[in-house]
Amino acid sequence: MIEYAFKVAMPLNARLAAIAVSLLMATPALAETAPVSVNVNMARILRISAPAATVIIGNPGIADVTIQDPQTLVLTGKSYGQTNLIVLDGAGSPIADTMVEVVQDQAGLVTVYMGTSRTSLACEPVCQPIIMLGDDAAYSSDTIGASKSIESAAR
Repeated sequence: MIEYAFKVAMPLNARLAAIAVSLLMATPALAETAPVSVNVNMARILRISAPAATVIIGNPGIADVTIQDPQTLVLTGKSYGQTNLIVLDGAGSPIADTMVEVVQDQAGLVTVYMGTSRTSLACEPVCQPIIMLGDDAAYSSDTIGASKSIESAAR
């Protein structure tokens, strides 16, 4: 724990700055903890300690978050990378401020390189095509088309 000693002769601005630093040090900040991790194209439930009114994602291209109920958030990984998550209460005070890391689950993933093009397969228990960021555009388009054909045939 950090302790601060204040002298009466200390200028007001310096005293206020020292008080602000001591208050920040006394309040644990979520941003200093390990990042919240979620897999790309997957969702994760986050429980928070106080009711949320507003949630903010620094880069909505990397992750998305919605309020399921006042103390339950749903975090969805959209693209690889890191961004931040800020949660505010009804008065606009911060409840949480933490990093979000979107990663790829590598279990069962096979990546095939053919020259400069790349394709991805999910191989648990058998290999099937999947779309991953960075895959060849033609492969991705063909895979989406096949998926839509199967979906429309099922109707």
